[in-house]
Amino acid sequence: MNSALRLRPSVLKAKETLAAGREKLRLQHDQGSPGVQVCTRLTDLFDQIVLDIFDAALVDLGEDGPNGLASKITLVPHGGYGRRDVAPYSDVDLMILHHPSAFARAAELAKRMVQDMSDVGLVLGHSLRTPRQAISLGLSDATIFTSLAENRYLTGSVSLFRTFADQLRNRAVRRFRWLFFAILQARHSERVQYGDAVYLLEPNLKRSRGGLRGVQLVRWLGFAKCGEVEIDSLSLLGVLSDRDRQILRNARNFFLQIRNEMHFHAGKSNDQLDRGEQLRLADRYGYVGTKGMLPVEQFMQQYFVHSSGVRSVVSNFIETIRPRSILYRTLAPLMTHRVDRDIYVGPRVISTSKRWKAEKSGHVSEILRLMDLANLYDRWIDHPTWESIRLRMQTIGEIELDDEGRKRFLSIMSHPPRLGEVLSRLNELGVLEKIITGMPHAKALLQFNQYHKYTVDVHCIETVRCATKYQDRDDALGEAYRSLRSKRILHLALLIHDLGKGFEEDHSDVGARYALETAAKLQLTPRDAESLRFLVQQHLVMSHLAFRRDTTDKDLVVRFAIDVGSPELLKMLFVLTCADFDGVGPGVLNDWKVRVLGELYRASMRHLGVELEGESSKRLQHKRERLEQLAQKQKDPAWFRRQFHALPPSYLNDTPADRIADELAQLQKLPVEGAFVSTTYLADHDVIEITVGTHEQVVPGVFHRIAGAVSSLRMSILSAEINTLADGLVLDRFYVIDQESSGEPAAERMDDLATKIKKMVLDKNDAPPNFRSRWTSKASRTAAHVQVLPTEVKIDNGTSEQFSIVEVFAHNRVGLLYAISRAIFQLGLSVSIAKIATHLDQVVDVFYVSDEAGEKIEDEQRLQEIREHLIDAVDEFRAQND
Repeated sequence: MNSALRLRPSVLKAKETLAAGREKLRLQHDQGSPGVQVCTRLTDLFDQIVLDIFDAALVDLGEDGPNGLASKITLVPHGGYGRRDVAPYSDVDLMILHHPSAFARAAELAKRMVQDMSDVGLVLGHSLRTPRQAISLGLSDATIFTSLAENRYLTGSVSLFRTFADQLRNRAVRRFRWLFFAILQARHSERVQYGDAVYLLEPNLKRSRGGLRGVQLVRWLGFAKCGEVEIDSLSLLGVLSDRDRQILRNARNFFLQIRNEMHFHAGKSNDQLDRGEQLRLADRYGYVGTKGMLPVEQFMQQYFVHSSGVRSVVSNFIETIRPRSILYRTLAPLMTHRVDRDIYVGPRVISTSKRWKAEKSGHVSEILRLMDLANLYDRWIDHPTWESIRLRMQTIGEIELDDEGRKRFLSIMSHPPRLGEVLSRLNELGVLEKIITGMPHAKALLQFNQYHKYTVDVHCIETVRCATKYQDRDDALGEAYRSLRSKRILHLALLIHDLGKGFEEDHSDVGARYALETAAKLQLTPRDAESLRFLVQQHLVMSHLAFRRDTTDKDLVVRFAIDVGSPELLKMLFVLTCADFDGVGPGVLNDWKVRVLGELYRASMRHLGVELEGESSKRLQHKRERLEQLAQKQKDPAWFRRQFHALPPSYLNDTPADRIADELAQLQKLPVEGAFVSTTYLADHDVIEITVGTHEQVVPGVFHRIAGAVSSLRMSILSAEINTLADGLVLDRFYVIDQESSGEPAAERMDDLATKIKKMVLDKNDAPPNFRSRWTSKASRTAAHVQVLPTEVKIDNGTSEQFSIVEVFAHNRVGLLYAISRAIFQLGLSVSIAKIATHLDQVVDVFYVSDEAGEKIEDEQRLQEIREHLIDAVDEFRAQND
């Protein structure tokens, strides 16, 4: 039997009403109706259905009529349903208030309504309470309170509703202090779960910081403070400025429009703004992009403008109404002293007079003076002063820095303590964009990839914050930062380095112009201006060389050192490079990257005449002497000496002498068609080192075989060394991260890894391995299908005299390195060095290659053939694995 035939007529009618109403509102939404308007009409639609179900239930239960249940109960929408901003597939939050004597009858009604609403297709979040119970629960649980604060009358006893609503309002205002802190704690817990940063890559439209919850938080706190939830009413009461009121209204309209679209498109509740949705919405709303900015980046920039505005308004509103203890209000004046007639230093904050707020809050030099004092006294500036600055900055355009302002700003940039926090506040207030050229363009600018976690302006400030923390590091990075005579040029370079993004031109070149313009505005000396320009324009060079070039090539290191020119500038470039990684997001700068960058830093310093602590020029000589001693103990000393002299510099530098001798002894004993594989966990870097030794002629293409075995076991390859020794021997080393374990892998897994690699290396058929799909989140899977950048192959014939350097830029997948390296082998090229750099969803694989004769490839036609073959190989691999 058709289940629809078993439904009550009232339910069937309500289902039809819901379907028709949703379809009508979807058409209105598609035609451009404002989000608030669609939500209001959706609420009216839900009201109609609830009332129809309610009336039908009263009749069926015999509770209709003048003496029926309607006189003893009240239907009270609350939460989102109460404030009339429901989305197409929102739940219906409904409280049934009842007179104490009517509990049994009200419970029967509630049971009937829950069933009928479910049959209609709406989720009814219901509660059954007396006014006293509802008020008691609301005033003891912040989450319940925030929902009940958004209440309205729907039907039933008006007097019962007024009893509840009036008492809740009056008692909430009396309990404001407790509710204030309880609401903030509940909101903090939710933000931790859904995202505590405004600039998350994939925010939750409702619950992430700066989203709809921020607007609602103002309403809830406003109700607790003043008994009012409406933004307009709070503005009229003077606790919210008119400009802040407008910011919240505009953001709410934008968010509701987007949320309605996401619900209608999904056909269900959906508030997660993942990358797939971002791309779809940018297209849906007609963002066209520019040559330097994708449409989706334009769309997300608008989102972040709204979310950062909400975040700023909410923060200021919280401070405006924050309750102060009587003890603090009594003692603070006694513990406060004047700096001058307008500025006061208290036990916790620095405050200003009414005259300062009225006359000086719009002067950048005065604001910077306050910042300087805040650093000097280790105090924060009080909220009324911040609020006066924020409102004034919104009304003024470009400014001219006077001498005092320049000195103050450079003083701030010279002192690491709390510098990141100070810059963040200056950015929120709109002061920073008055000083730093390029900051207005970069504000809320999204970098649409899985690598960067923050918008451009926040990333730049975050890199400054990261650099200041290096003060406490006990390594070369910490020493480099601490030893800088003047840190302000480094901090300025970090603040500017990525501001040139979003244009067609290379962002480093745009940033270099911004650096010179900022230097002129701050009247830096010509030498400092040139240092700032160099650091910004060359901020990617050190990471490029460290992770994509052979840094054991002395000529390359010498050229780099000459280009930098001074030890002080090299220190700053080293710190800047590390901080640029660090500011991308948690865990991006790991010990491995610091070590690799540190090796290039130390090698370059030696060429600039500086021998860093722990770097002795005699170290390598001592190792060679030790190797000679070990050779004399072998049966064939001449063979070992020949191998020692053939060792590549990187292998010789990084490997202990005893281990070199041991691995060469294993090579010497290998049968003609044999191989040995060893796996070692390096705890200091949390990586696995894989060493493979074999005969080059017996096992051609050993590199891609190892890459295939490692990838098939879910290992991410960080870097690889391909060492060709004397007598046709091969000793390759891979550094990998195990995706299936944290910390040291189990012995069984290490053995499995060694066994599988050896099997594949010696496989005569060179059969491709099977790659297991990686587990990814729904958002990542969606993004992988909708945003795949085109494969790009570049060949550098100028850096190395011996090798052609092939760079492959592609979207990362399990087994991609195998596909690329196998294609290189099929082209008849030999790989001597490999640099593997994976940035979450993008990979840059670099190979130093030579032809069959061991020479670099010079013929342009051959080079084009290599490019085309590699692109085809990557695209074919992608097609097979999508």
